[in-house]
Amino acid sequence: MSDRADNRVDNRADNRIRVLHAVKTLGLGGTEKVMQLLVQHLDPQRFETAVHSPEDGPRAEQVRQVGAKTYVGMELDRALGAFSPEVVHVHRAGWPEPELLRPVRDYVAAHPATVVVETNVFGRHDPSPSGRVIDCHLFVSNFCAQRFTRQTGIPVRWPEHGVLYNPVDTDFFASALPNGPSFDAPVAGRISRPDPGKWSALALAILPLLARSVPDFSCRVIGGIAEAEAYVRQHGLEAVVEFLPPVSSDAELAAFYGGLSVLAHANDTGESFGLVIAEAMACGLPVVTHPAVGERDNAQLELVDHGVTGLVAENAEQYAQAVAWLFANPAEARRMGQAGREKAQQLFRAQDIGARLGGMYLDLLARKGRGAA
Repeated sequence: MSDRADNRVDNRADNRIRVLHAVKTLGLGGTEKVMQLLVQHLDPQRFETAVHSPEDGPRAEQVRQVGAKTYVGMELDRALGAFSPEVVHVHRAGWPEPELLRPVRDYVAAHPATVVVETNVFGRHDPSPSGRVIDCHLFVSNFCAQRFTRQTGIPVRWPEHGVLYNPVDTDFFASALPNGPSFDAPVAGRISRPDPGKWSALALAILPLLARSVPDFSCRVIGGIAEAEAYVRQHGLEAVVEFLPPVSSDAELAAFYGGLSVLAHANDTGESFGLVIAEAMACGLPVVTHPAVGERDNAQLELVDHGVTGLVAENAEQYAQAVAWLFANPAEARRMGQAGREKAQQLFRAQDIGARLGGMYLDLLARKGRGAA
């Protein structure tokens, strides 16, 4: 792919703080969606935003639609030189990535007042020399922050570290589904990338149990994998399970969630945040989930309060019973869904997260001796 940037006229006359977000791709994954929402909800009167990615994707046009420049397909050092950011915000897993950070380190060496922030998606530790260029590591859940401290002995405290939940457009979901899902049919759903690593055997083991115990049960799946499709065929569940194509907009997500009575979340590796869960909560949908083993990601238990915003099950039998109970008790399902919606609005609302991030940028800039715009 040739180097490309959008053709909007650059305006250096204003005093807005320039922020460059760096991601590895502009696909439809959760990391890219979080980046887009952060860019969209930073105060445009205070911040001018741009996004760099070595790979193009459908998220690029969505980013441009919210007013950010894009630098796609070029080297990061060229994007840094072209945009001259005062804040560089890198979205990454958290472990050492010297190739990614080398151009950032070189840019900061020439512009020492630059602030470098990372969204540390998986809460990992980077003790490498290149990692020292990062001024502030933001974890996406309290779980990730607490596990980081357990594993490293490093306390999570500002300004070196912070916790910033991933943003969710709760206002949109509330307007799209003002009364929440209908809860008028026993329909479970799950959504993820079509990646075996995002699945658990629980997601399949519950299907024949529910098909036997719940009349008219059905399940809708976005992000199906070959193993899941084979399981459905082998167990004669084709009439019960529907595999759907991926979705690319919140409007499509709201339509999907609005047709369910429960989100059946199951992922053996767990969640460092759980964007799918948070979006389902914002739609007023109760969630059933399960713990991950050991020190795997377990932020799904930070989002889903057992008996309040959903249910937590330990095995396939408990899980199927939890889903069946919600089907049989629609008033309780609606109550849990409403509690989840209120929690999402309180903790994950995109406008509030954007404002918090903007305040973090300003504080970090001030600590480096750069005055606020």
